[in-house]
Amino acid sequence: MDATTGTRALSFSTAAARYAAHRPSYPPTLFEALKDLTGRDPAGARVADVGAGTGIATALLDAYGARVVAVEPGEGMAAEFRRRHPRIPLVRGDGNRLPLATGSLDLLTYAQSWHWTDPNQAVPEVLRVLRPGGALAVWSNDPDLSVEWIADQHTRIEERFGPGFYTNQRPRSQGGLEFATRLLPWSRRISVDGHLAKLSTHSLFLIGEPGTDAFLVDEHRRLTALCPDGWIEEHYVVDLRVALRP
Repeated sequence: MDATTGTRALSFSTAAARYAAHRPSYPPTLFEALKDLTGRDPAGARVADVGAGTGIATALLDAYGARVVAVEPGEGMAAEFRRRHPRIPLVRGDGNRLPLATGSLDLLTYAQSWHWTDPNQAVPEVLRVLRPGGALAVWSNDPDLSVEWIADQHTRIEERFGPGFYTNQRPRSQGGLEFATRLLPWSRRISVDGHLAKLSTHSLFLIGEPGTDAFLVDEHRRLTALCPDGWIEEHYVVDLRVALRP
């Protein structure tokens, strides 16, 4: 991970409360897909959620019945996590150097966070902390670009700031890990202001890229014209990839 990527990875701590308030959750079908692809129920499993942030995925795993610990590198994000989920254990660390015991886990999850790792360091750590037959699950909420207004916004972002805004690094098969993929479409209804607040929690906006404030003002004008009642439907496709430890 280069210095720029590292800076962007840690930028979320500057907006932890806003991140927790406005970032989307995940659909109920996620856990059925996890069960199907891993061959075991996450309920009761020993799980670590890496890059846990403010605990969006971690809290879902906990509520589902997993014995979960969160791993988070950012100070601000960790503080917000502890404020919102004081009962769930959290340790400071990242995917390149996991502060976890060898062979201790049934499931290792990365929700919106695998792309902040260096796979050449992260994969050996995955293999170290998973028990034989344990599973690595990597997923992300990707905007559904088949929806016209989302595709149009994506085009405007790339024209203004360059390509790659929503591009998440996908895990590739290495070290004996072979991935199966499941795509899970879903949507949520949110206010236009909430949508723009969510957009502002992406690292591009948090590192002070020139023009981001003006872009959000322009988007507010466009989206309120599109949705005069002030509400909009965000459409996502969860890209879930699962590999079993040999």
